Amino acid sequence: MIEKTAAFKLSYGLFVLTARDGEKDNGCIINTVQQITDTPFKISVTVNKNNYTHDMIKKTGVFNVSVLTQSVPFSVFQHYGFKSGRDTDKIAGDSMPRSENGVVYLSSFSNALISGRVVDEVDCGTHTLFIAEVTEAQTLSDEKSVTYQYYFDHIKPKPQPEKKKGYVCQICGYVYEGDELPEDFICPVCKHGADAFKPL
Repeated sequence: MIEKTAAFKLSYGLFVLTARDGEKDNGCIINTVQQITDTPFKISVTVNKNNYTHDMIKKTGVFNVSVLTQSVPFSVFQHYGFKSGRDTDKIAGDSMPRSENGVVYLSSFSNALISGRVVDEVDCGTHTLFIAEVTEAQTLSDEKSVTYQYYFDHIKPKPQPEKKKGYVCQICGYVYEGDELPEDFICPVCKHGADAFKPL
């Protein structure tokens, strides 16, 4: 089944790319999926050669793209990552659905599934550009696709500033940096003693 409206979900998105090699499935996050023709319906994906998912696609010629939505939690990015290792079993068990090509796809946190069969490839140095005919495309939800900007603004945790160790004078705000405040410490600004300080 091919719903061409599923292609509208591709613009500027982040995707889980999945492939299968024999009995093992694998996947990784990518950000390069483009529709290149309408009739026949073709897409291109660019995959790092260091990814095991890349090797699976080279071997089997089929893959799935799950278009991530804005409700996707950061744990999905932690789980799949932007690289897929040969020794990492990221897709275990039979809990994920499979498309017509036998490859698993992410039904949760996805608004579209697009399956491809490779018809050409271009060596781009560190990456391979796979050109694929779409064999299945379906819309899974109406939720908006997640963009890189949305990912950085709303999903990826912000780095926390390193908390300083020390004590602050409650009278004047002077900060003493250190693990322990000496009992006989006198604030150099307001001249109050250690009892006027509290931990940061």
